Amino acid sequence: MANSSEFGVGLMHEIAITASKVGYEPKDIANLSKDENLMKLVYGVLKGTHEIKAVEHAIDCDSDPFIPSGWKVEEHQKGGIIKFDASKVSFYLSKKQKSGSSIEGNKLREELKNKKVLNANVLDYLLANPKAIPDEWKKDENGNTRYIFFWGTIYRVSVGDLYVRFLSWDGGEWDWGSFWLGGDFVSYNPSAVLAS
Repeated sequence: MANSSEFGVGLMHEIAITASKVGYEPKDIANLSKDENLMKLVYGVLKGTHEIKAVEHAIDCDSDPFIPSGWKVEEHQKGGIIKFDASKVSFYLSKKQKSGSSIEGNKLREELKNKKVLNANVLDYLLANPKAIPDEWKKDENGNTRYIFFWGTIYRVSVGDLYVRFLSWDGGEWDWGSFWLGGDFVSYNPSAVLAS
């Protein structure tokens, strides 16, 4: 077994260059360097005793969604089992949202009728598996925190109003919230849809 002093600066620099080429961030290397179990697994891959395979995120979009206390489901569009791949999700914005204006939620809901909107099961799966959410989802091109809406599930709250839930980054973790369909949706309120 090699002594840690045998790993010179030049070798570490080569690792940094290659890691950068394949998309690593400094925090990824820092996490790898602190995780002894993960380092053992990588070592096993290098020695041929382990293999790496992609995690498959299968989400049952036909099952009943999570229902917050006092709410009920008004509409739940089923979508079968989907294998979540962030690269196949697009963020839909209406013409009004793109122009810097806003659109009322009820009107946006009408616009989305023929789109493959994702339902709340996807939202809840992502909250339970936050590593599946790309960092780029946190903010839009203007640096605004994104509130990503999952229009495939519409809820009726205890006072009778309709709401749709969203996913957002609060600066420390991913969380969910909800918004009234009578409210105005702006450019940083995209709708999560499956890309065609």
